[in-house]
Amino acid sequence: MARYTPPAAKRRKPNPAERRRDLCDAAIQLLADDGAKGLSHLKVDRKSGVPDGTTSFYFRTRSALLRAVAERLAELDLATLQSVVDSADGRAHHPSPSRLSQVVIQAGSEPQLSRTKARYELTMQAARDPAMAAILQQATDGFTKLHREILVQLMPHGAELASAVVQDLSNITLTFINGLLLRFVQGDRIIDSPEQLDRILATIAAGILKSPDKGHLTEAGDLRPARRRRAAASG
Repeated sequence: MARYTPPAAKRRKPNPAERRRDLCDAAIQLLADDGAKGLSHLKVDRKSGVPDGTTSFYFRTRSALLRAVAERLAELDLATLQSVVDSADGRAHHPSPSRLSQVVIQAGSEPQLSRTKARYELTMQAARDPAMAAILQQATDGFTKLHREILVQLMPHGAELASAVVQDLSNITLTFINGLLLRFVQGDRIIDSPEQLDRILATIAAGILKSPDKGHLTEAGDLRPARRRRAAASG
């Protein structure tokens, strides 16, 4: 009697959207590990464990691959922001630590640290690629909005501050946060907790509010005191 042999299981055809995400995730890790110069279609294939040529099938050019990675990063970043906002629902109006500081500190630890590293690599590429710059700006806008909201909450009577003052506070503290993230990328965790970051941001903001030029410190990118600018204009 012939022995029964079950039919071979059909190999599941990969979902194109899922495959693209997987390839982009592999590319993000390669950017974090080796930088932009270490990224190629073949290396993404090998990192993903897919047949050679798969990445080039989905992303015909290197520019197309980099832009897709930028889109994936923006998607992940916005999802992280939304999850932090959702986790704060039902908590006190002034959660401690702030949602802003939670996001920043998380960006300095894996698995998000790799995304932070990849984002810096792409930011340099975006300086010469307007389409990529526009993609990355989506996540930047979302973070900036969250930053301003939380910054106002951290300040006594923050809701009463003039919009120009809030803009100054945002510009200066965001510059500090960008510098902090760069130190995280370099392996220097100068700040370890969101509570510590909250205290530092509040101290920076308090110093700005004591300045007679608050609301004008970063006007038009000019960091000179307002009195000197007026004197120069009249002279």
